[in-house]
Amino acid sequence: MTWQQVVLLAAIHILGERMKVLIKKSIASLLTTIVLMGAFLVNQDNASKVNADVGQIPLDIPTLEEVNAQAYCVFDKTAGEVILSKNPDQTIYPASMTKIMTALLGLDYLSTDAYLTVSQESIDATTLDSTLMGLSVGESVKVSELLYGMMLPSGNDAANVVAEGVVEALINQYPSTSDEVGPDGVNASYLETALGMSSQEILETSELAAFAKLMTLRATNIGCTGSNFVNANGLHDDMHYTTASDLTLIMSKAIENPDFCTIISSPTHIFAGTNIHTEDGWSIVRNTNNLLNDPWLAATTHEGEETHLAALIGGKTGTTSVAGTGMTLYTVNENGHELLISVCGIPYEESGWQTRYVASVTAYGNLQCWQNDPQSVIPGTTGDYRRFNSTLEEQPQYDPLIIPGQNTDMSGYPYSDVATTEPTISDEANPEESNPSSTGQVGKDEDVDKEDEDEKDKEQLAIVIFAKENTVFFVALSVLALLIVLCLTMVIIRVINIQKRKRRKPKMRPKRSAGDYIR
Repeated sequence: MTWQQVVLLAAIHILGERMKVLIKKSIASLLTTIVLMGAFLVNQDNASKVNADVGQIPLDIPTLEEVNAQAYCVFDKTAGEVILSKNPDQTIYPASMTKIMTALLGLDYLSTDAYLTVSQESIDATTLDSTLMGLSVGESVKVSELLYGMMLPSGNDAANVVAEGVVEALINQYPSTSDEVGPDGVNASYLETALGMSSQEILETSELAAFAKLMTLRATNIGCTGSNFVNANGLHDDMHYTTASDLTLIMSKAIENPDFCTIISSPTHIFAGTNIHTEDGWSIVRNTNNLLNDPWLAATTHEGEETHLAALIGGKTGTTSVAGTGMTLYTVNENGHELLISVCGIPYEESGWQTRYVASVTAYGNLQCWQNDPQSVIPGTTGDYRRFNSTLEEQPQYDPLIIPGQNTDMSGYPYSDVATTEPTISDEANPEESNPSSTGQVGKDEDVDKEDEDEKDKEQLAIVIFAKENTVFFVALSVLALLIVLCLTMVIIRVINIQKRKRRKPKMRPKRSAGDYIR
């Protein structure tokens, strides 16, 4: 054994003896701290499961008269009637709320496990200021990923790819020579007649136009009377229109598919790797629906009346500079009635008030629904009732710490709407809430580097997801860190006190012998 090892062992022994004393003195404090931390964590866990019987702070919502929207409609699916509306049959431009119909047809004609290849036409059918999933030509993508890509970040490219896939499925599975028909009761002969083309010509040149014909047909089949679609993504076209009432009917049909409900209720999604974006987690996206930040909506009218609770399942936003902004929402009222709410034509300059306007219409619709059927059937928690809500466990289990590579061009994968200084057809703006009097750019801060902000958001989101999935690990780590800090603090205090006592101790004069006094 070397002298260095001897010194080290001696130091460890001395430190150990001191630590024994300190630990004995502080064991009560440590136990108290651990108990308090445990109680805090239990309380936090309970807080995440808000009981519907326990009221929450009501939202400050505008009155219906203050809701500056071109039209709105609240459809009670359970009762089969419209219970609240303003200009429900007035023609409006739906913007990205169009994608509800695109998703509905995609789920009807395609398997979620199938793969589609991104064509040049699907990319060309977007605009420079479009919100995108971030696809590249030749990329092979799973249908389920495309559905998340068009419903959460409102990717126009994803919507176009799904549209092409639906047309190909109809022509291949139900050719014009077949007696079998697809979900809309037609085979390929319907498209051939509508477009005046052969199936081969449609596949080569007009798949997106053919899909628009299917969208309008489906709208008619489910009872819509004021809708005409010309594209799958919602980019503005004067001939692309619908009504608030029709949007509630389309949403009412779409929510019958559990996969659709899972998608629209998902706050975030982590994209799987593809043949081009080879890493899982190449993009992490957030839902543009800000109402999902709270699973329950509780409000008090300006007359002081409680509107009763509503479980917010999900929805789809939509914005262009021409259409303004709006949202179609799926909720369940406290009395168990399923409500579909569509708010359309909020002025573009008031986009920041989208969430509060929609919350107001939803709350007043809930109140009307309750007055029509005053009984409570939601006694449990949000977790009990939000059967369609996509939990982290239901999403693809990729490593949450995988972040897109530094060399990846993130400009095409926006989290919020892409807006420009000029009024353009910028689809899917989701700006920060602001006063209606404020104007200027929506969803973009000139003083902030967007790419850096997006990368920072991705990192923060990844950490949050990892923390949620590894709660026990983080609790143990926190307790261990606290213990180490406490022990080190006690050691430092002990050393300081010893040093102070040494400085305060008086110096003893040496005793003199008798001989010292003899000169």
